[in-house]
Amino acid sequence: MELDESFSSKDTLANKVKEELDATMADYGYHIEKALVTDISPDARVKMSMNEINASRRLREAAKEKAEADKITQVKAAEADAESKYLSGVGVARQRQAIVGGLQDSIIEFSGEIAGTTPKDVMDLLLLTQYFDMLKDVGASGVSGKTLFLPHAPSSVAELQKSMQSGLMENLK
Repeated sequence: MELDESFSSKDTLANKVKEELDATMADYGYHIEKALVTDISPDARVKMSMNEINASRRLREAAKEKAEADKITQVKAAEADAESKYLSGVGVARQRQAIVGGLQDSIIEFSGEIAGTTPKDVMDLLLLTQYFDMLKDVGASGVSGKTLFLPHAPSSVAELQKSMQSGLMENLK
């Protein structure tokens, strides 16, 4: 019997001792009722070795459990990040749809009120006002230590519009 097994089966040991003693003592007229094994006490070095084995086994199991928990945490964080990005994309798409809808309404309303204007004229005007709003916001942000160079000439808005149109056309291909 292995030493580890002997600790967990004291009753089996006690029964074997009882059988052996009963057989031996029967010759002398004695009958053994019960043999008790109260403690198994191996050498101190053996006990220390067994404790180290058990401790290392538990540490190994704890490391596996911790690794599994870390894996689950990383997977859940990645899933949450993906969901967050998806929802952010949905929000941006809805925002852009609202902007396009608002621009369409503005163009129709502006063209109807001022005779001789085309939708392109309205878009140019809207782009110019957005450009000036952006300049105002950049100037008012007060971020020190950062410099932003923007072309600012009468042709800047037209060049910006051409760049946006060519970019849109590229994306639609």
